[in-house]
Amino acid sequence: TKEDDMIKHVAFFGIPVSDVAKSREFYEGKLGLTVTMNFQDRWVEYDIGETTIAISDMAEGSQPGAPGGFVALEVSDLDAAVAELKAQGVPIFKDIFESPVCRMAVIGDPDNNGIILHQLKEGEG
Repeated sequence: TKEDDMIKHVAFFGIPVSDVAKSREFYEGKLGLTVTMNFQDRWVEYDIGETTIAISDMAEGSQPGAPGGFVALEVSDLDAAVAELKAQGVPIFKDIFESPVCRMAVIGDPDNNGIILHQLKEGEG
């Protein structure tokens, strides 16, 4: 990209939650993410590769679990990840399905925000 491009990159994806502590149990305990920034236990960030997701109860006007945006997290073994999360009682909104280039499943966090687990097929991406 050119140096003078207005948009440089995605800074973070925000996920509105109703209970940060309960959501942290999910994102850290079930998905295995590591906190990289915590503001007053109300805005918690997780760096994943070169991007960041943030969970927060401070997003005015945003409703946890409302239909709309979503985030897709790349996994190395989709079958194993879905099986492990099922065993932990994580809701599976849409079990494993395929596109021409990837396989995906949709899980739910404590507020029923849909989180896509994504795995590129061999030779794609």
